[in-house]
Amino acid sequence: MALEVNDGNFDEIVIKSDKPVVVDFWAEWCGPCRMVAPIMEEISHEYEGKALVVKCDVDSSPAVAVKYSIRNIPTILFFKDGKIADKQVGVVPKNNFVVKLKALI
Repeated sequence: MALEVNDGNFDEIVIKSDKPVVVDFWAEWCGPCRMVAPIMEEISHEYEGKALVVKCDVDSSPAVAVKYSIRNIPTILFFKDGKIADKQVGVVPKNNFVVKLKALI
């Protein structure tokens, strides 16, 4: 299962990670977010040990959402070495996420 991050632990888990990190910004009420969730779960299992896949609820973590200018959800940010390396907004096929992640591994 993808790890939950929030305003309190985001830097420790995402920014300080020695592996690429995929951050799924979502909200409970967001229909498209529910479509992306199973894809993120699959990717988290397939890339276990190579990358970290985490979820960040924008409603309960507004500081992180503001810091990264999350205006639409789902927004997926790809971090490498503590910096944003790529971004995907909206629902797309799993392969779109995989291609972006593989480029960082």
